[in-house]
This record gives sequence, structure tokens and C-alpha cells, in this order.
Amino acid sequence: MQDSASEAAHAASTIGYAYKASLIGAAHRFELTDAGLSWHLAGRSGAWGYADIAAIRLSFRPVSMQAHRFRADLRHVDGGHLTILSTSWQTAALMAPQDDGYRLFIRELHARMKQAGSRAVLTGGLSQQMYMAALALVGLLAIAMLGLLVAALVTQQFAGAAFILGFAALFAWQVGGFIRRNRPLAYTFDELPEQLLP
Repeated sequence: MQDSASEAAHAASTIGYAYKASLIGAAHRFELTDAGLSWHLAGRSGAWGYADIAAIRLSFRPVSMQAHRFRADLRHVDGGHLTILSTSWQTAALMAPQDDGYRLFIRELHARMKQAGSRAVLTGGLSQQMYMAALALVGLLAIAMLGLLVAALVTQQFAGAAFILGFAALFAWQVGGFIRRNRPLAYTFDELPEQLLP
């Protein structure tokens, strides 16, 4: 009787999350236990104490098959690295979102790290250098598109001008969301960045 009660308490305190990073291979599995973060991926497994997680970076990382994908990169004090994604491969043409499970797991991980007295560095978005490079690239592309638009209007190629405007609008919608969500930031255990969670 006591064993079943302790098993039930252990199951209640354990939260799991799994995703398939590719069609081939087993799922990457993670569990939050009383002892720490337990992980199983690509034939390897281990456990990290919550206080031993040195850093977490949350980011928004869309891909062609899933425009609404989030990512958490965890770094251990000994230099180890884990990545947790909010989507999972289902078939060759389907990458399924796992928004609720991912959000719950990431929030609970932060809560347990705080409870363990973690001093982890908590950051969100791209690194400052990557963000500045992305802004520079977007600026160059905007200048190039503006040049093409002016050339199309001067030569009275109105169909070409309409195409450029449509492409620019699509580009601004896709890339603008990525840039906006991935602005570099630091956050605390009490205030996770909502724009970097599904």
C-alpha cells in the first residue's frame, strides 16, 4: 500500500515531454523528476541536476514545414548541450505542433530550477551578433527591393511593380515576425517571455 502511494507521488511529481527531431530515429525524451532533468536521445541518456543547468536560451525558430516552432537550448555547467523543440515529425509531410506540452514542460523546468536555487543565465531570442547581422541583411534586401520597385515604376512595368509589392509584403510578414520575436533579451524565472512560448 505504501509502495503504490509513493509510486503515485513520484508519477505526480514527474513531468515528461518528447519530440521527434527527424523521421528516422527514436524520439528525444525528457523528464522533470525530483532529482533533476532526465534525458534520453540518440542512444544516449543522462540526468542534470536543476542547479547544474548553466543557461537556457528560448527562441522562435520557424522552418518550412512548421511556421510556428519554438526552441529551448540548455547548457550544462560542464559544457553539455540539449535542444528541446515544440514540434515533432509525424510523417514525411507533417511536422505537428506540441504547443501545450512544450509550454507546460518549459514553465515547469523554470519553476523547478528556481526552487533548486539555480543561477542559470536566462536569455531569449538570437544572440546580439546574430540579431544585428539579421537586421543588416533585412535592410540590404529592403534596399534591393525598393530599387527594383523604382525601376519597375520608371519603366512602367506595373505588373512587375505589383509582384514586387506582393513579395515585399509576404517577406515583411514572414521575416518581420521572426525578427520581432527573436529580439535579444534577458528574463527571470518569474517572468518568461510570452513571445518565445507557443
